[in-house]
Amino acid sequence: MQSACSQKPKKASRSILDLEALTRKAQLLSIFTIFYNLIEGAISIALGLNDESLALMGFGADSLIEVGSAVIVLWKLSGSVADDSVNLERERRATRLIGSLFLLLAGVTGFASVARLMEGGQPEMTWAGLVISVLSLSFMFALWRAKKKVGIALESRTILADANCSLACIQLSAVLFAGSLLHLVFPQIWWMDSVAALALAGLIAREGFQTVKATWDDHFSGGCGCHG
Repeated sequence: MQSACSQKPKKASRSILDLEALTRKAQLLSIFTIFYNLIEGAISIALGLNDESLALMGFGADSLIEVGSAVIVLWKLSGSVADDSVNLERERRATRLIGSLFLLLAGVTGFASVARLMEGGQPEMTWAGLVISVLSLSFMFALWRAKKKVGIALESRTILADANCSLACIQLSAVLFAGSLLHLVFPQIWWMDSVAALALAGLIAREGFQTVKATWDDHFSGGCGCHG
């Protein structure tokens, strides 16, 4: 019969295996994010340039920003060491970088929205925007849920910040979809998606500011502060 003491190492080993499995899952999610968004971003920018559509070009830029967020997660996960203080500093820097990307995303979204409103013309894209936004929504929602679940399990603020970046892109996809659909049905309200995107840019900027601010706190722990 095994004693209680002899059983503890097995329990610890299982915990380590679970941690390694979650880390691998986080890495795979980031790799998928990079490849998917590179393709989505390239197609969106190409269509935007062809149709002279600021909305599609801006959406493509958003995709590239999400690529940057996923790359930061991979960088953070690749540098885990035995020293907790080193890991914490890496978590702090990665979270700060993703927070900065939120601010960049807000800037790109806000600029594209204001530019379209100043043009005063109807958006050039309709069907292209609908197709791209539907594809994005179908993939990104599942990706966001998976990232959030892994981030909570690993108690990683960096991964949760990346999940929030995916959520922001889901919201932008929804705005692109709604704007394209509304323009097909009611061309006279072409400005609605730009106004909605501008409001969303403000929310994204607030998220970015709060994320960056948290990393400068002396009590930053790197954890998400949530369980379950």
